[in-house]
Amino acid sequence: MIPVGLFAALIGAFFGPGLFRDNPDALPSTIEGRQAPAIEGVELPGLASFDDATLRSGDVTLVNFWASWCVPCRAEHPMIKELSEQLPVYGVNYKDEAADGLDFLAELGDPFAAHVADATGRMGINWGLYGVPETYVIAGDGTVVLRWAGPITRSIMEDTIKPAIERAEAMAQ
Repeated sequence: MIPVGLFAALIGAFFGPGLFRDNPDALPSTIEGRQAPAIEGVELPGLASFDDATLRSGDVTLVNFWASWCVPCRAEHPMIKELSEQLPVYGVNYKDEAADGLDFLAELGDPFAAHVADATGRMGINWGLYGVPETYVIAGDGTVVLRWAGPITRSIMEDTIKPAIERAEAMAQ
């Protein structure tokens, strides 16, 4: 009986915390509730860029990490365009060739208010990036309200992103 009990305790210790979260499919984030990390990217040629001050300007913003080689980024692009009509969305072109990123934007349209390129992936590491696409909802004071890992679908936008935007807006009041 002791081995069975120990096995059950180990199973509970390993799986319990993940199974009893609000959304067990969501990847955990240590960045939420903290100040957004530094913007360390370089300019994408010919496009406006942004910096740390942009994310602390008093307005709610989104930061979206994307890449031309990322199929889910292509799939979520219409949702990013739609969100960009409501608030500024800043794009981080992640581990990509600048020419390929520019071609992607030329083909699908450029919904971003400004861009930086993170060719080395260093900025992504500082932001806790799991992979692309990832989107961060940033309150006007630079606090990360939400980190969403994965493509934004219609249901994710309505059920997760928009409520986070509302929480970020309420923080300013």
